[in-house]
Amino acid sequence: MTTARAEPEEIDAATPRALIVSLFGLYARERAGWLSIATIVRLMGDLGVDEQATRSAVFRLKKRGWLEPQKEGRVAGYRASAEALAILEEGDDRIYGRRRATADEGWVLVVFSVPESERDKRHRLRSTLTRLGLGTIGPGTWVAPANLADAVLAALDRAGLRGFTDVFRAAHLSDADPRGTVAAWWDLEALEATYADYLRRFSGVAARWEADADPDEHRDRAFADYVPAITAWRRLPYLDPGLSLAALPEQWIGLRAEELFARFRTLLAEPAARYVRLVQES
Repeated sequence: MTTARAEPEEIDAATPRALIVSLFGLYARERAGWLSIATIVRLMGDLGVDEQATRSAVFRLKKRGWLEPQKEGRVAGYRASAEALAILEEGDDRIYGRRRATADEGWVLVVFSVPESERDKRHRLRSTLTRLGLGTIGPGTWVAPANLADAVLAALDRAGLRGFTDVFRAAHLSDADPRGTVAAWWDLEALEATYADYLRRFSGVAARWEADADPDEHRDRAFADYVPAITAWRRLPYLDPGLSLAALPEQWIGLRAEELFARFRTLLAEPAARYVRLVQES
């Protein structure tokens, strides 16, 4: 079996592949990870993606080990691979259950050394740690809030890279301002710009739905607005690994973005899910 080669949050949120990953994450798991081809094509059409682009994206996800063709009776479809389902489940904790670290929790440090003869693994290791949202203290030394230690270890194990690393829990004992320290470890300006883009794209959409007396009367529209908002959000909890507010600029824009994401889920999650069930049953 092909090993899944890309984490869902690594895929550009603007691509059909990212939308399909969201469909499987949101709606396939109650059916053991399976969606029919007809359902995938229909739902992607509702998201503005034509059938040819959808089938091309499904093919790419199949090649990457994310999807496996499987029939349910006479109905052709695709099932998320076991590894893909495990990654999606792990992502649930990060995306829907993320909590912010506190100032006294400390850090997890990852120190790696990869021989020149295995430089491909060095690239994979850096990509894995970047995807998890770790900051960089210096060459070969990465850092994250301590509450992510289990997630970091699980990702290193899944990628087969644990043997190239040493992982520590640590306390920062310097008297330096934590805001300055964290700003040196993470690109907060880029992160702030990404949060601002999310707010720009989706604040108006949420406001329109809040003015609607009954979103359940427009389930197809709810679905078409909900999935792109979830897809765009999915990468943000990895770029910002739940850094302590004490280490972030005052009035951190990420809090407004988190509130917007929560509003989307409250407003549209259920109407969108009911629409998908209607499509699956038709």
